[in-house]
Amino acid sequence: MADLVKLTIDGIPVEAAPGSLLIEVARRIGKEIPAFCYYDGFSQVAACRMCLVEIEGIPKLMTACTQPVGEGMVVRTETPKLAEARKGTLEFLLTNHPLDCPVCDKGGECELQDMVFRYGASESRYVEIKHHHDEQQWSPVVYFDPARCILCYRCVRVCSEGMGVNALGVVQRGAYAEIAPNHTDHLECDECGACIDICPVGALTSDTYRYQTRPWEMNHVGTICTHCSNGCKTTLGVRNDQIIRGNNRDRSGINGEFLCVKGRYAFDFNESEERLTTPMIRKGGKLEPASWSDAVRFVAGKLKQLKEAGRQIGVVGSGRVTNEESYYLQKFARQVLGTNSIDHERSGDVVTLLDALAGRANALATVDDLYRAKAVLVIGSDLAHQHPLLHWQIRANWRHHAAHTYSVTAGPVREDQHTVAAIRAAEGAEMNALEQLRDKLSAESELAIVFGDSVKGEAVRQLVSFGDSLGIPVKYVCLVDYVNSRGAMDMGIIPELLPGYQSAAAAGLPVGLTLPQMLANEHLGALWVVNADPLRNTRLAAKEAFVIVQDLFLTATAQQADVLLPSASLYEKLGTVTNVCGEVQRLTKAAQTMGAKADLEIIGLIAKELGMASQMGPWITDKVFAEMQQVVAGYNVPLPVIATGGAAQTLPPAVKIGVETDPALIRSARDTQFTSGTLGSYSKKLDSLLESPGSLYQGENVLALATQ
Repeated sequence: MADLVKLTIDGIPVEAAPGSLLIEVARRIGKEIPAFCYYDGFSQVAACRMCLVEIEGIPKLMTACTQPVGEGMVVRTETPKLAEARKGTLEFLLTNHPLDCPVCDKGGECELQDMVFRYGASESRYVEIKHHHDEQQWSPVVYFDPARCILCYRCVRVCSEGMGVNALGVVQRGAYAEIAPNHTDHLECDECGACIDICPVGALTSDTYRYQTRPWEMNHVGTICTHCSNGCKTTLGVRNDQIIRGNNRDRSGINGEFLCVKGRYAFDFNESEERLTTPMIRKGGKLEPASWSDAVRFVAGKLKQLKEAGRQIGVVGSGRVTNEESYYLQKFARQVLGTNSIDHERSGDVVTLLDALAGRANALATVDDLYRAKAVLVIGSDLAHQHPLLHWQIRANWRHHAAHTYSVTAGPVREDQHTVAAIRAAEGAEMNALEQLRDKLSAESELAIVFGDSVKGEAVRQLVSFGDSLGIPVKYVCLVDYVNSRGAMDMGIIPELLPGYQSAAAAGLPVGLTLPQMLANEHLGALWVVNADPLRNTRLAAKEAFVIVQDLFLTATAQQADVLLPSASLYEKLGTVTNVCGEVQRLTKAAQTMGAKADLEIIGLIAKELGMASQMGPWITDKVFAEMQQVVAGYNVPLPVIATGGAAQTLPPAVKIGVETDPALIRSARDTQFTSGTLGSYSKKLDSLLESPGSLYQGENVLALATQ
């Protein structure tokens, strides 16, 4: 590492790496230099002139956002001269800026408002009438008020540099310059809303939040997005038990400030008019409302009767419930019901990967590793659509660290914009195509490999062998679909394995039915479905089977239920979830729907009705997690880390799993940024977007758009 540069800022001696920007070095010692256009992680444009500083020996004021530190530099960030210059800049910005703070959605969070208060630009020498521009609606979620725009270009840079979409640009020049969308009068993009959150003023506003409330009137609850498996932290603005806004402006969580369209806007499913709020029991062929006590008593009685009669009971779990709920569900199934027929819709071959990596340290990549790895290989996934945070990390890695990116996919992907080599390969043929990259990959110093559901079974072992043959450190990410798809497998929601990937057969449990086998078994006595929709495209072969469904909505599966129990969403629960990289994070309860109960409580109430509460243990989240730490290998993670909003990665098993799973059971739902299984179908905001539902492997369209 080069010798550190020594300088002085406001009389404080500082050491910094050569090339460091003055504005960042000052921040590290607690000196906040004001700026509008500067935003760390993106290119510098020096457009706003707010970050001016005095540097000894230089006669004019310098912009701290573009000024690298120099040896012996003496810098002053707060002087009367600087205050006057900043006040003049603000006065100029307010020339045409409407003073509509009482109705502006940015009120209370506006950086311009803060700066005017700080530097006292209370009067103006400009007496001309302000130019008025009509507000524009660029999409169902994005509004633009040109009069409020201060031309900092943050929105343009986050869209082009951060997302790689290039949906925003600047038209005209000088006093007539204006931000404009890629289709002249409307946006066609990822609709991620990053442009809104990064805007320092109220020029860009959100349809979901406009004129709803003020920031100080909301409770700001940090929890985990309930949609895809990336595990982004989202800060939900809640007022009167209703979620009004989603963002992550405090940059907490593994995603920093990033959120996709689902994390920022698709919380509206939680307030859907179609939410189930009362239990229902089928009577005379129709589902009729019932009390919770009657419904639980009926379910417990029927399960007891079927178990005593020796009938087969199948249990279907989900990637949308907490780790604690999955653990408790499989424990109930195996210890209370005596069935090992428990499964969920599997979307990635995590089992085979962990078996191939058993006993290795540092073999699983974290979300942060994808930002720091020297090289990244993407196989069989359109990350920008299927795993937007991972795509964001890889793209940021390329921008900031010049990381090398490689892709082997069935069609064009956004990584093609910066890839070293891109190979097209049909699904299932990726391993043969991969050999074309051997020489390039073996020349890298390290590699992170991200692969989708088309690499499964023996192909996963071949991939690990390929990685070993490169002679460099390699880390892996096996992609899965939903917020806790990884946790469902870790907790044993598969018939072959117990929690922690212990063999069910070795534990003496009978062979259980897989999900397709349950649906096709004509002699099945009961099917218990927890937050899943396995019957959306089929009917249960066992026509007389007793069907219990816990869900938020009247899905296709719920419509076939004999008993329907309304469950709470992940935004209404406590507990933990495990993301695609095996990182455990804690949920925080943000809202509540009257009549719905957490799945953990529902299972606990049924256990209590059966007289098995003592055997099952309390259905208290912390108590269940404590038991998980003792039972589930890899989950003895440091509690302070996750309790304070951090993420702790689980470890692969220390020994071989020794159980082969059927690759035919693994199939991703192929959701895009605008779909999210059942939850996505109940989000009116997602459905309203021009791009919805979109399709995968449309990278060529993005590339063409960038050149327009």
